[in-house]
Amino acid sequence: MDRFSFLNAAHTAFFADLYDQYLQNPDSVEASWRSFFQGFDFAQEGYTSEDFTDRIVRAASSNAGEGSEKMQKEFNVLKLIEGYRTRGHLFTKTNPVRDRRVHGPSLAIENFGLSQADLPLVFDAARMVNMQPSTLADIIKHLENVYCQSIGVEFMYIREPRVQEWIKNRLDVNDNQPNFSSDQKKNILKKLNEAVSFETFLHAKYVGQKRFSLEGCESTIPALDALIEAAADRGVEQFVMGMAHRGRLNVLANIFGKNTQNIFSEFDGKDYDDDMYFDGDVKYHLGLTSDRLTDSGKKINLNLAPNPSHLETVGAVIEGITRAKQDVFYKEDVSKVLPIAVHGDAAVAGQGIVYEIIQMAKLDGYKTGGTIHLVINNQVGFTTNYLDARSSTYCTDIAKVTLSPVLHVNADDAEAVVHAMLFALDYRMEFGTDVFIDLLGYRKYGHNEGDEPKFTQPILYKAISKHKNPRDIYAEKLKQEGIIDANYVKELEAKYKAKLDENLEESRKKDLTIITPFMQNEWVGFEQVSDEGMLKKYDTTFDQNQLTAIAKTICELPSDKKFISKITKIIKDRNDMYFENNNLDWAMGELLAYGSLIKEGYNVRISGQDVERGTFSHRHAVVKVEDSEEEVILLDKINDKKGNFYIYNSHLSEYGVVGFEYGYALASPNTLTIWEAQFGDFSNGAQIMIDQYISAGEDKWNNQNGLVMLLPHGYENQGAEHSSARMERYLQMCAKHNMYIADCTTPANFFHLLRRQMKTKFRKPLIVFTPKSLLRHPLAVSSKEELATGHFQEIIDDPNVSDKKAIKTLVFCTGKVYYDIIAQREELNRNDVAVVRLEQLFPLAIDQIKAIIESYPNVDDYVWAQEEPKNMGAYSFMLMNFDLVKLRLASPKAYSAPAAGSYERSKKRQKNAIAMVFDKTLFQ
Repeated sequence: MDRFSFLNAAHTAFFADLYDQYLQNPDSVEASWRSFFQGFDFAQEGYTSEDFTDRIVRAASSNAGEGSEKMQKEFNVLKLIEGYRTRGHLFTKTNPVRDRRVHGPSLAIENFGLSQADLPLVFDAARMVNMQPSTLADIIKHLENVYCQSIGVEFMYIREPRVQEWIKNRLDVNDNQPNFSSDQKKNILKKLNEAVSFETFLHAKYVGQKRFSLEGCESTIPALDALIEAAADRGVEQFVMGMAHRGRLNVLANIFGKNTQNIFSEFDGKDYDDDMYFDGDVKYHLGLTSDRLTDSGKKINLNLAPNPSHLETVGAVIEGITRAKQDVFYKEDVSKVLPIAVHGDAAVAGQGIVYEIIQMAKLDGYKTGGTIHLVINNQVGFTTNYLDARSSTYCTDIAKVTLSPVLHVNADDAEAVVHAMLFALDYRMEFGTDVFIDLLGYRKYGHNEGDEPKFTQPILYKAISKHKNPRDIYAEKLKQEGIIDANYVKELEAKYKAKLDENLEESRKKDLTIITPFMQNEWVGFEQVSDEGMLKKYDTTFDQNQLTAIAKTICELPSDKKFISKITKIIKDRNDMYFENNNLDWAMGELLAYGSLIKEGYNVRISGQDVERGTFSHRHAVVKVEDSEEEVILLDKINDKKGNFYIYNSHLSEYGVVGFEYGYALASPNTLTIWEAQFGDFSNGAQIMIDQYISAGEDKWNNQNGLVMLLPHGYENQGAEHSSARMERYLQMCAKHNMYIADCTTPANFFHLLRRQMKTKFRKPLIVFTPKSLLRHPLAVSSKEELATGHFQEIIDDPNVSDKKAIKTLVFCTGKVYYDIIAQREELNRNDVAVVRLEQLFPLAIDQIKAIIESYPNVDDYVWAQEEPKNMGAYSFMLMNFDLVKLRLASPKAYSAPAAGSYERSKKRQKNAIAMVFDKTLFQ
């Protein structure tokens, strides 16, 4: 039966309507019709739209019997083209040291209803790949060049036709082959020589030392060089790069221009020139900021963020740095800051934080205008083969989450690598979204230079041992093209190595290693301080008239919009507490702190899960119009404010978001950057960021950071997972001058704590154990005067004691348990007990505590009270850091879980712990 006989019976208007539908949305028509219309799109340029529609209709409704075979073959050629675009990446020449896995079905023409006899036939379908009508043989040659050589491209899953068409047209130019001038080729060779010679120099001079060589993927260096040069010409002014250890030293030397004298000093293990605030890190973890003048005369700023051994963590940090730079300097054109994330193949496939970061790419609070991802693909992770390291076909399959194109490139083909990088740049600048390059190479040595890879990959490393490096492969190509002669590379190498020898000699004349601070321009005017500096008093007062003006603004909803009744009541209650009762609750104190800071010119940024409203429905920094869900941010309406207020509900991520906010705070010290946990214990989802960055970043890398972490903490009988923010873990990490730890009990103290974070000339991470039940506790209130004229109190003596001589028991505690203790004291009428609050746990204000102890002359019983089990909370910290008096413990006994799941059991434990405060004969 004639497959096209149905066309004779169909009405011509049907075809016109179907074509119009195709033009509106290609995916809305059936696949075979879509292919049919695609086959005629080539003619559109030569006809008016009406003529073209008529042509489609005539062609579709003409006598199908005469041309059915030819039409069928045109369709089959279209399917072949689609096959190459969709699956061509599976059949590329992208692996320099291994045969590719066999995938089926292949792209053989027989699989598309075509035969060898069709090769000389001319097909109009060639227009779909920007060719004139051509023979099938020429079409296949074009498709092989575009999709199956040193570059394989994945992009057909992208759902936007405009983006797909841009990629298709871009790939068709010059058959997707590089077309560089002789000078450009010589520059590629020059950068390849630097990459190769740097590694061979270090290998000879520092035998067996870890350096995590780039050998096998040296084409990374000319690719990054070309990216920076071209991006600067496109208007990019700042680059923010994150990468792990593999190839880092090479990038520092040959892209960032780090003085190799300093690198050699690090290899020699010399001490640092700064021993007060800085312990340092291994050489392949250090960051650098440098300025570079491009070949076209443009000055650009390069930033390579420091990072720990924990792979992929730095990806979140660089996105935060980038967003901060965009918010502060490039609000109108975010493309001027370009983030570059360099991954390893095992890490990008295996580390969950990558998914968390990728999911940020299009979110309002976190997007950065597109990141270029470069995967240095060694085909092995430490000792693990890639087949054991992932289930996906490619290590870059995470790219499909955001429908980002992926270019798989043979690392031995330096021109193809540079060509792919320039494609990635153009894509990012055009669409402002992510793009991935999978640089398929190898690792010349083991995981480090002292490791033996043949233990686990003997066949692979036998092949690698015989394989030429990319420089020599490319040099041979340029010799064949007549661009260089036989001595050209030798002269390049000799000149570069002579400079390295000179720098090595100079470095050995120096006794100390100099570490250049990262992003020093952003930190002009700031200074590092010890714990003594952290304990000084800082002026956090704020003019009361201005405070009242802010209060008026945030206590008044727009009159022309309708809000749900509960919001109306909350805002009215805030108005009453400020203007009628002068009893401000926690949320009011917090919002006034933010308002005062943006009034003074500081920015405030808050993110985390549900922060706009607040987990416990207390903040309501963003309120929604009832009938439209329009967002209203009352803090934005403050008159004459000099700063900005940003608040974003994050996706359900801790690890990635904390890393992002750490990066943001690192790049914007004049922004109060806050991450709030939904519940405090959820912060352990970001434990790596806390351990490796927040608590140790200044000590390892000399980087200050003022990130604030708000961790809801308190025992309200809600079970093991919603009680403790794991205070003990944070306190265990405290040493010297690394961070502040606070557990406030009044809105005023929280107000001044937040303001102090910005009013100092230094920055430290601030961990605050924030309340839950205290958000609405009738005693946890402050007056406007306490906000306006007060200051942060590290220690709060008992305000209810009239006769200190009458006190026999002096209780120390922190946080919400204070209110439980004083309630029991009142019930028992125990006037011989005083309760002192430690509002700041680190640095601990020992001198203030000592003065308070001395003010109670008759005390013979000193108590540390906590609601956390004995092995948790602050007790162990106090034992280690407080020896003025011997403390008796009042707490639940040690447990493995922070709290009981049973409501009644939890209440009983809490009651017993409070009873121990007043009865020294009780013990757990």
